[in-house]
Amino acid sequence: MTAATPIRIWDIPGGIHPAENKAQSLGHGIESVPIPSRLIVPLQQHLGGRAEPCVAVGDAVLKGQMIAEASSMVSCPVHAPTSGTVTAIGPAPYPHASGLEEWAIHIEADGQDRWCDLQPVSDFRALEPVTLLELIRQAGISGLGGAGFPTAVKLKARPEQKLHTLIINGTECEPYITADDSAMRYRAPEIITGIEILMHVLQPERVLIGIEDNKPEAIAAMRAAVGERAMQVVAFPTKYPSGGEKQLIQILTGKEVPSGGLPADLGMVCQNVGTLLAIHDAVVLGQPLIKRITTLTGEALSHPTNVEALIGTPIRELLAFAGLQPDKLFRLVMGGPMMGFTLQSLDAPIVKTTNCLLAGTRDELPPPPPAQPCIRCGLCAEACPASLLPQQLHFFALGKDYDQLKRQHLFDCIECGACSYVCPSSIPLVQYYRAAKSEIRALDLQQHKADHSRQRFEHRQERLQREAEQKERDRIARAEKAARIKAAKEAEAAKQSESGASAPASDAPAPKAGALSPEQKQLKIAAATAQMALKKAQKQLVANPDNADLQAQIPQLEQAAREAQDAFDQAQGDTSSQPAAPAPQAGGDDEAKKLKIEAAMLRAALKKAERNAADSPSEEQQAEIAKLREQVEAADARIPASATAKKPVDEKLKQAKLDLAMARAALKKTERALGENPDDADLQAQLATQQQTYQSAEKALHEAENSSPIPPPQRQLVDKKPVDEQLRALKTTMATCKADFKRAERELKEASEAGADTTTAQQNLDTARAALDVAAKAFADYMASKETN
Repeated sequence: MTAATPIRIWDIPGGIHPAENKAQSLGHGIESVPIPSRLIVPLQQHLGGRAEPCVAVGDAVLKGQMIAEASSMVSCPVHAPTSGTVTAIGPAPYPHASGLEEWAIHIEADGQDRWCDLQPVSDFRALEPVTLLELIRQAGISGLGGAGFPTAVKLKARPEQKLHTLIINGTECEPYITADDSAMRYRAPEIITGIEILMHVLQPERVLIGIEDNKPEAIAAMRAAVGERAMQVVAFPTKYPSGGEKQLIQILTGKEVPSGGLPADLGMVCQNVGTLLAIHDAVVLGQPLIKRITTLTGEALSHPTNVEALIGTPIRELLAFAGLQPDKLFRLVMGGPMMGFTLQSLDAPIVKTTNCLLAGTRDELPPPPPAQPCIRCGLCAEACPASLLPQQLHFFALGKDYDQLKRQHLFDCIECGACSYVCPSSIPLVQYYRAAKSEIRALDLQQHKADHSRQRFEHRQERLQREAEQKERDRIARAEKAARIKAAKEAEAAKQSESGASAPASDAPAPKAGALSPEQKQLKIAAATAQMALKKAQKQLVANPDNADLQAQIPQLEQAAREAQDAFDQAQGDTSSQPAAPAPQAGGDDEAKKLKIEAAMLRAALKKAERNAADSPSEEQQAEIAKLREQVEAADARIPASATAKKPVDEKLKQAKLDLAMARAALKKTERALGENPDDADLQAQLATQQQTYQSAEKALHEAENSSPIPPPQRQLVDKKPVDEQLRALKTTMATCKADFKRAERELKEASEAGADTTTAQQNLDTARAALDVAAKAFADYMASKETN
């Protein structure tokens, strides 16, 4: 493509023609303002993560020195606008509609304006595109004409997005603003060099420079600077909001960015002329983004103009340079009258996205009239450049019908304000859309967190299932191995019996000390299984103290565990008393023990058979189960009644122990919840009640122990160090602060990844960090005082 190749100009739906009011600020060129004595450099001047300070209070800095590093991929570093000393790092006034403060680095200028060591590039074509992208990223360049998206991230397309068209946005369709117009008039060669740098990075097939036809001087300057280069300046009719990224693409190419899509999906990328000027400075001059061209206009100024101001300059000083008349000032707007917002403080600084400061009088920016009911005229739909239905969006926003808002493509709204401008009922439509978008983002973030928690739970369940299956496979493998070893031993014994080579009884090896017979192993397994079942039920009861079924199962499981353990102990005692001698004839107690062991083994075999036939038992399995049940009943009948007498149980003492355990569990649970929400009044009242319940349960247990006929177990007294209540409280406070800090970090990360507004999340993180610092310092001071004493 050559520079003279004509292209077709397309039109966009809707649009309006508000009064331009651009001539006021174009009569003085681009002026320089004096270096302010104090600069406020916010850490959040772009979309994405807030930059992290890399300097400290008291540090001397040079002009262009990095003072805050990018905190993530979607972030930008921040540099010192001039030389001086860092006097503070903390909350400061910030140019935002909410009026909330933002963390910033305060620099006291020394007046010398000394640069740090710069590394300009003499021939950018000799560098790899990746190297140029890193230079752009390290220079802290973000979009200077829109929301401030980091430029390096925007230029780094995904592999499947082959970028073939580079579009330069010189439209500047918003009334009053002339910063880009001035840049094209007086800095056209630098802008063209910035375009050539991007062409080297992206290798596009064509480059289109779009400018509205109400800027003839800028069009002429840009065409003269382009010359014979492979790029084309395209002038098209003036209409608001043709400067929107998607609208400009449609005007120049006739292609429409799909709903929810990006220009990169069409193989295109847009850049503002101010951003290209910053790219030129970063690569050719080696200077990071520390200044920008800003329009100062409005009838409250006696000297409206365009200035090249240092980022961080207080707005009050810029307005004073432009001749602010305080008695005439009614509203101060950052941006234009259509998409800008009212500033709450003149002490806030300008940032990378400050393209205009509009100081309007009451006649110029009158307060909006009261909103009237919608008359269904349809003018808003005719004016919408995104072909939306503003009337329907307003209706669903009032009813908070977020599903319908998504179906009506609310997020395709560019918030240009055209619908509000033409509305005869003076309904602030854009405000409703902004509020609805914010609420939808918050709900989506909550849903994202819930989905993430559900996925983690499902993954845990899958992992536990895999572990259980692996344990079962290991158990089967061990059983098969044991069966093979047993079969081999039996075969060997049979072989020796047939050959008559069996050794005399006196030569047989003595059994190993502590070795268990197969019957004892079975009893040991049965005792361990009963204990595990009891402990599992006790844990479930602690977690669910009101479960009546669990309360009824606990005594039965305790009895079963005692019987299984007694059977194993008796069998082990019989063997250990005479480890090498043959078992004597059973009689009296010994006979009862053997009968109980036999009955326990039969019960274990019956349970195993029932488990194996749990799903669909065959006839053989049913017959085996019936036979084992008869054997169990017969074995139980042979046991003397005296041997089955239960040990004395004090039911009152048992209930007192259970009550105390339940009270302790409930108290611990409330303490954990209060640690996460220390200001919850309901939890505080619940904790006080449960502390009284726990004390009453503890007292009842002592009384039950004193009145119990069963002697208490022997306990070994151990001297313990006295509890340091102050140390415990400090540790608890610090642990709570750590948990709050971690939670705030997660919320900020999730908000950043979801593309939501991170202002609230960042404030929560800052508050949590400050609380953690206070708790850590209190803990360290206390420990130091203890060591001193």
